[in-house]
Amino acid sequence: MKDSYDAIVVGSGAGGGIVACVLAEAGQTVLLLERGKTMSYTQVSLDHVRNHRFGKYGNNTGPELEGHPRVFIDSAGKRHVLQPHQGGYMNNAMVEGGGTLIYGAQAWRFLPKDFRMASIYGTPAGSSLSDWPITYDELEPYYERAEWEIGVSCDHTEASQFWPRKKPFPMPPMEDRPPRPVLRKAAHSLGWKTMPVPVLINSVPYNGRQACVHCGCCIGFACPSDGKNGSQNTVIPRALATGLCDRVTQAMAERIDTDSQGKVIGVTMVVMIDGQPQRKSVRAKRVIVSGGAIETTRLLMNSTSTHHPNGLGNEHDYLGRNLQGHVYVGAVGYMQDSMYDGRGPGVSIATLQFNHGNPGVVGGGLLADEFIKLPIIFWNSGFPPGEKKWGLSAKRFMREKYVKCIHVQGPVQEIPNPEARVQVDPTVRDRYGIPVVKLSGKIHQATSDVADFLREKAMLWLKTAGAENTWTWGHGMGLTGGQHQAGTARMGNDVKASVTDSWGRVHGHDNLYIADGSLHVTNGGMNPVLTIMALAFRVGEGIVANSR
Repeated sequence: MKDSYDAIVVGSGAGGGIVACVLAEAGQTVLLLERGKTMSYTQVSLDHVRNHRFGKYGNNTGPELEGHPRVFIDSAGKRHVLQPHQGGYMNNAMVEGGGTLIYGAQAWRFLPKDFRMASIYGTPAGSSLSDWPITYDELEPYYERAEWEIGVSCDHTEASQFWPRKKPFPMPPMEDRPPRPVLRKAAHSLGWKTMPVPVLINSVPYNGRQACVHCGCCIGFACPSDGKNGSQNTVIPRALATGLCDRVTQAMAERIDTDSQGKVIGVTMVVMIDGQPQRKSVRAKRVIVSGGAIETTRLLMNSTSTHHPNGLGNEHDYLGRNLQGHVYVGAVGYMQDSMYDGRGPGVSIATLQFNHGNPGVVGGGLLADEFIKLPIIFWNSGFPPGEKKWGLSAKRFMREKYVKCIHVQGPVQEIPNPEARVQVDPTVRDRYGIPVVKLSGKIHQATSDVADFLREKAMLWLKTAGAENTWTWGHGMGLTGGQHQAGTARMGNDVKASVTDSWGRVHGHDNLYIADGSLHVTNGGMNPVLTIMALAFRVGEGIVANSR
C-alpha cells in the first residue's frame, strides 16, 4: 500500500470491483479496500445451516459472529443489539467480491417504467416515491456492457419482449429444469408472457472460465467451477493485471478524511498487520464508496468534521433514508410428478406480467421458479401451514413431497419510505471501536398491497400448472435489506431530497462518489445486481471523463 493514489475504492463487490477496473484500465492508480478476506471455493463452507441463504447458526463468508454488532429498533420501539446471523441484521457477505461470490446471480435489467415510477403512479402519502434522474435509455449501454464484460446467459428474443435491447446476450440460456415446461404451458394458457431467467453464470465456457457444472448449491455458496461470474473473478483480476491497482483485504475503512476546507483527501482505515489491527491514513485525489447501502451510509455518517458535523453527504438529513430491499412473496405447489432433478442453479422460468399495470396497486414484481432449495430450507419454510415439522409425519412429508413441489416466488417493487432508515448508533461500537449501524422503520403500506396481489398470482400459476395442493405464507411490515439493500444515498437533482447527482457524485463534493445500490431511487421488481453493475460502469466512466 502506497501513501497516495489517484483513487481509493472502498468495497470490492458488484460496484467497487467494476469501478476499480474502469479506473485502473484508464491509467489511474487505485487502492481497492475490502474489509473481508479473499476466499477460494474450498474456503467457503458448504454448511447448510451456516451460509448466506440460511444463516440460522452463522454464515460462511463473514462477518464473523463476534465484533460486528448492529442495533435494530423493532416496530414497538424496542432496541436490540444483533449479531450478523440474527434476523433484522440485514447481512451481506463480507469477502472479496462481496455478495457476488455467493449470490444466485439473477441478472435482470430494471424495466423502462421502473425509472419513472412517480410519473406513472404519483407519490403515495407517506412515501418518497420519485423518478430517477436518468432513463432506461441512458443506462442501456451500461447494462449491455455488464452483460458482456461480466457474463450473462439468457435468450435475447424472449428478453426483448420486455426491454429494448440492441445486442444479444453473450451466452445462451441455461438448460431447462423440470418445472419450466409445466409452468410455461400454464402461463401461456393464462395469457402470460414468460422468459428464461437471465443469470451471471456461464452456460458455456466464457472468458477463460468453465461452464456451470450444475452443483445445485448456487445461492449462498461459492462456485466449484468458477462459472458463476462476480467481481472477484472478472473485473478485479483485470484491475490487478494493469499493475496500477493495489488490493488490500481485511482493511476496514473508519472514516473519509477531509482537509481544513472540508475537501475529501483520503481514507483512514484499520488494517490487519501480522494479526494485529493498525490504523493507517492514505491520501487520494478522489474516493469512491461501494460498501453497500448500509455500510456506505455508516462510513459517510462516521466521517464527521467541523465542516460536516452530520457526516459527508448529510447536510439535509437525507443520507440513510429510503432503505429498500425486497419483500419476497410466492407459493408452493404439490405436483403429481417429480419436479426435482438436483441440477443447479434450478431457477429457469419467470414472468414479468405483473411488474406494472396492475389495477389498484403501485408497481408490482416478477414471479419465477426457485433455485434448488436445500432440504433444510424446505423443512424450515416450505411446509404447509399447520404441518408438523417433527416426528414420523415430518419425515414422511419430506421423503414424499420434497421432490414433487414447485416453489414460485419473486421480489416486490418496494415503495420507498423515508422513515426506513440507516443511522449510526453513538453507544455501540465494533471490534475496532467504530460506531455501528442502527436500523429502524418499516415498509410502506403500498408495498404490502403489492405483495398481497402478487401472492395470489403465484397461487393461480401453480393451480393452473396442475398442483394438487398449494400453500403460501404472509409477510410482515418490517424493514427489508440484506443482499438486495438499496436506496440510502439516492441519486437526484434536488439536493434536499437526494445524496448524489446523476453520476453518483455526492452533492457539494467534486471528488467523492458512490457506486453501489445506495444510488437506487427505486429498487425494481427484480434482483438489483445488474443495475448496480451498470451504474458502476457509468460512474467509473464519468470519473475518467472528469479526470482528463
